[in-house]
Amino acid sequence: MNVLLVTMGLGIGGAETHIVELAKGLKKKQVNVIVVSNGGDYVKELEEANIKHYNAPLNNKKLNNMRKSYKILKQIIENEKIDVVHGHARIPSFICGALHKKMKFPFVTTAHWTFNTKNGLKYLTNWGEKTIAVSDDIKTYLLDNYKKVKAENITVTVNGIDTDKFSTNAKYEDILNEFNIDNNKKKIVYISRLDESRALVARQLINISEKLNEFDNNLEIVIVGGGDVFDELNQKANEVNAKVGKKLITMVGPRSDIYKFANLGDMFIGVSRSALEAMACEKPIIIAGNEGYIGIFDESKLDVGINTNFCCRDTIDSTEEILERDIKELLSQDKETSEKMGIYNREVVMKYYSLERMVSDNFNVYKQILSEKK
Repeated sequence: MNVLLVTMGLGIGGAETHIVELAKGLKKKQVNVIVVSNGGDYVKELEEANIKHYNAPLNNKKLNNMRKSYKILKQIIENEKIDVVHGHARIPSFICGALHKKMKFPFVTTAHWTFNTKNGLKYLTNWGEKTIAVSDDIKTYLLDNYKKVKAENITVTVNGIDTDKFSTNAKYEDILNEFNIDNNKKKIVYISRLDESRALVARQLINISEKLNEFDNNLEIVIVGGGDVFDELNQKANEVNAKVGKKLITMVGPRSDIYKFANLGDMFIGVSRSALEAMACEKPIIIAGNEGYIGIFDESKLDVGINTNFCCRDTIDSTEEILERDIKELLSQDKETSEKMGIYNREVVMKYYSLERMVSDNFNVYKQILSEKK
């Protein structure tokens, strides 16, 4: 089976990690996987796994770039004798959809998130012949917003986590040295892309950091990620550090070795794949993001976590007050309680978010669409 995965880019992010892990997992199933994107940090990881990558300007909707990408994809599909084309994100899937009308290849897409459907944008979105949704609420979104998408053509999968990489065995001593992080301090780790659309909780965390320091002065906050508001938040963090007279906040910037940062913290704040990766490292977590607030994760929050793909959609808004309250609660609990929370969190990932399930779900959709075509 020759499968083409098409995405905007392979920079640092949750969907990008999903695609890379899917490609590597499919290769283990003896699938010949080829990836096309505008490039990025994770191309090296694909190449190390002997997975072929082609460059195409799929990262924006400029007409010249879309035309160029169309020609590149058409040539790859013909030359590589592609059996299934699998689009990820709106622009790649739109271009693949245009090619599908002409070339009639089996066409699959994945819905990693919800898109803006206003001003006719829904008509520029192509969900293929088969659609894979990464959570039940995204399946509901697809059915509510796209009349052409039928329930029988949607498969719900998960954001599969590599629990060998993300574990308590992940070494991070080099990170401590690189950023001069004191391993004897309690460390709060926040990981997310720091774009305006995603950085609400990072900003809230910086705003309440002085109060947290007053509550527990043996504290260090590590914020991992880059984006269009990184410089703004970095300046605010520097101002806080100067005011308290020590390095309370460390701004790391974008990183590809996320598994090290996920394991070095005593607690984690964030959403989606990053939250699941920290859970796999047996960390107590607070699920909070731009789309809402679930709070301290435990058994009572399992259903809402799974139903929203740990993204907090349709929950209460995150505020500085509730974030401060929950962080202080985790800081106050004893070591045994924290360890029990961490063990439970990893069990959730092992049971519901295995890499094996994600790869098998996708592989089975490919087999199904090929069978139907025959």
